[in-house]
Amino acid sequence: MKKIFRKKNAPTLIKIGVIIFFLLMGLGIFGLYKISELARNLPNPQQSENWQMIQSTKIYDRTRKILLYEINEQGKRTVIPFSDIPEPTKQATLVIEDQGFYEHSALDWKGIMRAFFINLFSGEKSQGGSTLTQQLAKNAFLSPEKTYARKIKEAMLAYWIEKYYSKDKILELYFNQIPYGAGANGIEAASQTYFGKPAKELTLNESATLAAMLQLPSYYSPWGAHINELEQRKNFVLGKMYDLGYIDQEEKERSQGAMPRFLEKNIGNIKAPHFVLMVKDYLLNKYGEDMVNRGGLRVITTLDWNLQQIAEKAVSEGAVKNTELYKGENAALVAQDPKTGQVLALVGSADYFNIANEGNFNVAAQGLRQPGSSIKPFVYVTAFKKGYSPDTVLFDAPTEFSTDPARSYKPENYDHIFRGPINLRNSLAQSINVTAVKTLYLAGLKDTIQTANDFGIATLNDPDRLGLTLVLGGGEVRLIDMVEAYSVFAQDGIKHEQVLVLNVSDSNNNEMEKYFDRATQVIEPQYPRLINDILSDSEARRPLFQNSFDLTVFPDREVALKTGTTDDYKDAWTIGYTPNLAVGVWAGNNHRESMQKSAGSILAAVPIWNAFIKEALNNFPVESFNKPDPTSETKPMLNGQYNINGQIHDILYYVDKNDPLGPVPKNPQNDPQFYLWENPAQNWLRQLR
Repeated sequence: MKKIFRKKNAPTLIKIGVIIFFLLMGLGIFGLYKISELARNLPNPQQSENWQMIQSTKIYDRTRKILLYEINEQGKRTVIPFSDIPEPTKQATLVIEDQGFYEHSALDWKGIMRAFFINLFSGEKSQGGSTLTQQLAKNAFLSPEKTYARKIKEAMLAYWIEKYYSKDKILELYFNQIPYGAGANGIEAASQTYFGKPAKELTLNESATLAAMLQLPSYYSPWGAHINELEQRKNFVLGKMYDLGYIDQEEKERSQGAMPRFLEKNIGNIKAPHFVLMVKDYLLNKYGEDMVNRGGLRVITTLDWNLQQIAEKAVSEGAVKNTELYKGENAALVAQDPKTGQVLALVGSADYFNIANEGNFNVAAQGLRQPGSSIKPFVYVTAFKKGYSPDTVLFDAPTEFSTDPARSYKPENYDHIFRGPINLRNSLAQSINVTAVKTLYLAGLKDTIQTANDFGIATLNDPDRLGLTLVLGGGEVRLIDMVEAYSVFAQDGIKHEQVLVLNVSDSNNNEMEKYFDRATQVIEPQYPRLINDILSDSEARRPLFQNSFDLTVFPDREVALKTGTTDDYKDAWTIGYTPNLAVGVWAGNNHRESMQKSAGSILAAVPIWNAFIKEALNNFPVESFNKPDPTSETKPMLNGQYNINGQIHDILYYVDKNDPLGPVPKNPQNDPQFYLWENPAQNWLRQLR
């Protein structure tokens, strides 16, 4: 049988082999033709006029008329001889960029194969495997797109460069050509830009830092948000230099111990700097350094320049007043369109260029701050979802919430007054702390954290650490996330994904990206409508705001509002919204010092919020919130009754927190909080008598 099989199939196998041979030969001939075609169109590395002109990326506001910032890598360049480049600078660059530079002939085949397989299996072109010579060829002659055709061109040019020039000359060309970010091209411009000195005076620490920046100059900028990552990479460079014998142990440890001193940032002509740098980070993450720095992108952002100017004025003037009155030197503001998720204005600090006060730190997007009582609406909306209503009554009385003396938790109200029975509407509107903690217990800590996460707050992820303190701001949040989360209330439970960019086009006007609304209903409309009805009830909040009440009301406008202040007065918040505009303000100090004791949110944050929104609302039509459906419960406490047949008890007497709409519990004392709540209620009753 085997012999017959071979006789019958041998001609077929031969035919298949011949076909495969000719296919491979055809592909090889075609490949050689394409490569020769690419080679014919390559520039001559010996002719300097072939070096390309880099196109800048331009970032505009939403009108497409206001240029916010231009990213131009062409920038500054001063050519210096090889002898003026310090040996530690050369060594630091080689160990991190191309350790085998003096051994290979243009290409690192191991690196190329590693990058090929990583790209093949990841489906992306994220790995390059480029030698220093290839980097020089790419930056000097080629466009920034990531294609295999460009990589082939890059390899051929690298071979030509290696053929025409010595290794030392190539290294000299590299150091005078390569971009270091901030418009600094070449080592001399980089040294002057970052350290204010000629390159020949660079220290070991400075040399390692510049070498660390080369991979992603914009990402690793010492003036950006990734300074810690830059330090880690700098220390990695120093470690490799030590391993290869370029420096000794003492030199390594001395340089790893601290970052070099950088000059103050000269960012040039820029509008809305914190917002623009967020957009730049977004572009770098999506399109890469080469495309952003050299590709001539045209970027249309969501920013409304008119609103941005109003915001910057409100924050700047408000911070000056807070500094004088409350020793609170900084503030931040974010405004978002709740209907689209588009960020309309963003001020990350009172003065971006105030280095002494860390003005370049973007508190709005990077700062993790405790929200105080501004987190309470997420607790109450979770409680409403479980069956409680704005009419539900709780007792505001001095209450110890822990059965463990070692973990005593006995919160105070902001005015040190206890009101006795109060419904959830007034409890939230007047920001009563004791009843807010009770509401969190009834709503459930994990369910409340899930609600906040659904709304867009992802930093409250440690329930064991937070406990019942969450409702008084025990966790940490970002202002930009809080504004997005409050926008969900404004839109009856619909979350529109937050965006900064509307459109991106390449240098040939080909559209690369276009905004479209990503909307998700994260909670049934009834529950956020209940929150809106409470927070927009100006009379309900009047007792809280007292002399500042007029700053919270606007003629013919329904505006919902919530404030928050931390116990140590480090953070003051105000977040207010209409159906078409959500605005959040944070006030405090970048260095985390406490403001003066009187500097709560009503005095430090509300005036800034008011100064912005009273002008901003003129740009939006008048809209009212949708009203919630009426709530009707017959169960005691849930329906507003707390005196039932002459008996007065706290809510746990009538309600099983795990089944609030179910039957009255037969053994309410089984709840661990029962006596802790019941005894203060009875004490209040005895005081009345």
